[in-house]
Amino acid sequence: MVDYPNVDIANKWARAVIKGKIAACKWVVLACQRHLDDLKASKKRDYPYKFDPKAAEKKILFVELLPHTKGEWALKRLKIQLEPWQKFGIAVTFGWMRKKDGFRRFRESYWEVPRKNGKSAIAAGVALNMFANDGEFGSEVYSGATTEKQAWEVFKPARLMVLRSPALVAATGIQINAASLERPDDGSLFEPIIGDPPDGQSPHCAIVDEYHEHPDSRLYDTMQTGMGARRQPMMFVITTAGHNIEGPCYELRSRVQDMLLGNVPDDELFGWIWSIDDGDDWTDPNVLIKANPNYDVSVYADFLASQQTKAINNASRQNSFKTKHLNVWVSAKSAFFNMEHWRACADDSLNLDDFSTTPCVMPIDLASKIDIAARINLFYRYEDDGRLHYYCISPWFYLPEDTVYKGDEKQAIERYQKWMNQGLLEVHDGAENDLNAIADDLVADAGNFPLTEVPYDEWGGFQVAATIEEAGYDAVKIPKTVKSFSPAMRELEAAMKGGRFHHDGHPVLSWMIGNVVSREDANNNVFPRKETKYKKIDGAVALLMGISRAMVLAGDNGANSLDNFTNNPIMVGL
Repeated sequence: MVDYPNVDIANKWARAVIKGKIAACKWVVLACQRHLDDLKASKKRDYPYKFDPKAAEKKILFVELLPHTKGEWALKRLKIQLEPWQKFGIAVTFGWMRKKDGFRRFRESYWEVPRKNGKSAIAAGVALNMFANDGEFGSEVYSGATTEKQAWEVFKPARLMVLRSPALVAATGIQINAASLERPDDGSLFEPIIGDPPDGQSPHCAIVDEYHEHPDSRLYDTMQTGMGARRQPMMFVITTAGHNIEGPCYELRSRVQDMLLGNVPDDELFGWIWSIDDGDDWTDPNVLIKANPNYDVSVYADFLASQQTKAINNASRQNSFKTKHLNVWVSAKSAFFNMEHWRACADDSLNLDDFSTTPCVMPIDLASKIDIAARINLFYRYEDDGRLHYYCISPWFYLPEDTVYKGDEKQAIERYQKWMNQGLLEVHDGAENDLNAIADDLVADAGNFPLTEVPYDEWGGFQVAATIEEAGYDAVKIPKTVKSFSPAMRELEAAMKGGRFHHDGHPVLSWMIGNVVSREDANNNVFPRKETKYKKIDGAVALLMGISRAMVLAGDNGANSLDNFTNNPIMVGL
């Protein structure tokens, strides 16, 4: 019987993770469980995939022939020695095949790993594997990033590995250039790509490093669509967490999570996320090893402990520590709401038709005529658990056409046009939102539900309040003060964490919730603010107005009594 020691190590490691012998978050556990379950399923004739240990072993052995290029290992001229978790990731990515034709199963591999855990070495090893060790004639491999420096983070160590491996050069005929690697015998190429790549490439493999920094998916999409002529191409993404949950990285991450949870089958996607679990205390030293698979190997324990202590003692460092060393996503550098809690509250089965008898408020934020206006449909009721639950379904967002096409920020224009094309924005002709149309939309929808109130902001909503009241509905002005917003922010925060808040996952509202920042005052009051003018929070403000009124209308003042809050208004332009 042929022995595949590295594959055995990978599988043994996965079983240890499942049994809880190795600290790992649920996303790593699920990735291991998926592989082990698939191994069992592959024994059935009708299962479409099989695991080829020989192919997996080949990829691992190739990486371990490469030299280190950084740190004390490079100084000692040591070769890479993969850790068991790395062997598992490579084995699964490259070992699974389709039974019908023997080509690889996985076309995408997503690795979300904190900093200093050997990401660049792994990415360089994968790139060289696909360039010179995959049997692909005329292979094209690209290292893509948003900046030249980042693109070279993978290509530079790969080039150094080849320079320091004369036996590899002799065996494969690699030609080492200043900014590319080539194999003249068959025209294979490996080079970095920066920014938006031109069409025309035919990638066999695309390495996307630090995907969280990409503002959009253009590079990823161009590489993926160019792979049509390849039999078994690979999109290999390796990244840390970030703060842009409306970006393409978070979208891919969500796909991975849905796949691992079994919500959305995705047989050609491998992915895992090294992080901490919901409910873990990020200040606990024990979570460091859970999120960092190379703990005390390439990222030293005393360094992580020092970074954690600095973050505990300095609030301004907390989000940076969480994203870089614990892989916790935050959507702003000092975001108020926990976006993992927000995501956990999403339920795409929510339907307006199921709430025809449930009380609701329809708050509107119309502070700007030339930018996003928001209207929220917020239903509220006490459930069988005796707690007040909230249901936010089908929010409305409005933008003037001029802002969509002629705005003053490129990324904002691209974002708005994407949402418009997806039907997530109502676009009004000209340079201003049509407030009469917004009021008409609300009145038309109100007829289908027991609308109790329409909360509106005092800086713009008064312009539609008359129309709403003429239709027979109560319009209630909400002052932009701490007294109005702090209890609502605390309530939404608690409801999200406690599973009492439910929403349909609307991308625009999710983006805005993630943009809310706040700083406590001396009395522990908070107020919604935005970090920059481009990080809109109009939908979040409207939702908080609705929460504020729903608490009162439902009689849920208990722990959220306003008596503890200052009466001094904080007037902040939103």
